Amino acid sequence: MREQERKLRSAPHSGRVLGGIPKFSMAFQPIVNVASGSVYGYESLVRSESGDSAHSVLSRVPTEHFHTFDRACRSKAMSEAIRCGFLTTGSTRLCVNVNPNAAVNEASDLRRTCDEAAEMGFPLERLVLELVEDEEIWDLAKLKPIIDEYREYGVKVAMDDFGAGYSGLKLLSRLKPDLIKLDMALVHAMDEDRTSQVIVKAIVQACFELGIVTIAEGVERYDQAMRLRDMGVVYQQGYYFARPAFESLPAIQFELPELQIG
Repeated sequence: MREQERKLRSAPHSGRVLGGIPKFSMAFQPIVNVASGSVYGYESLVRSESGDSAHSVLSRVPTEHFHTFDRACRSKAMSEAIRCGFLTTGSTRLCVNVNPNAAVNEASDLRRTCDEAAEMGFPLERLVLELVEDEEIWDLAKLKPIIDEYREYGVKVAMDDFGAGYSGLKLLSRLKPDLIKLDMALVHAMDEDRTSQVIVKAIVQACFELGIVTIAEGVERYDQAMRLRDMGVVYQQGYYFARPAFESLPAIQFELPELQIG
């Protein structure tokens, strides 16, 4: 690890975040292993300095500074997580969002993200780069070697909102992510839509055979959690476990009677 950090520090990168972006902070929401009742990791979520929604911040980011903002969010997520005590939470992971198109832009500079992690003392093996699959990826050939480079340092790669965007299957086959996060709309549709249930089962089975961890987002009820668990999705995130907590790591609160002992 020390050799990895030395290589990152010595590698060329663009400078630290410049002006032109609004001030902001972070909230965190846990990802839970429902088989053990433990926290697998936390997703970092953009908030205003007063805790308002991500939209209140994103709507004020000038287009010409979007890539710089993308990088600043990852830096802020790591530093705020450390301040909240993340480093004392065992082997939990921190998921930070990465826009795929921004990832190949010099201003976003994924190298700088890992460089800053080393400077902060943030363990790279506990960092997850979460690719936000909400727009078409124009330069997948350029993105893949960038992603592969950071895997060499222990960083994990996740695909967010899988099943909702333009390029899910292409990304799955070309990037071979370590994790995927099922889109919450797909999870919610399972309640009444058999087609959605079949699709989720197929995704889970494919990921199992490919060695990819599946995480369900938007879990709001006990029956949803149990149905997903029975389908093999033991990693789950949503209001059933905890709402996002502003500038803190929330405790999880849920009941799984079948798992209780004694």
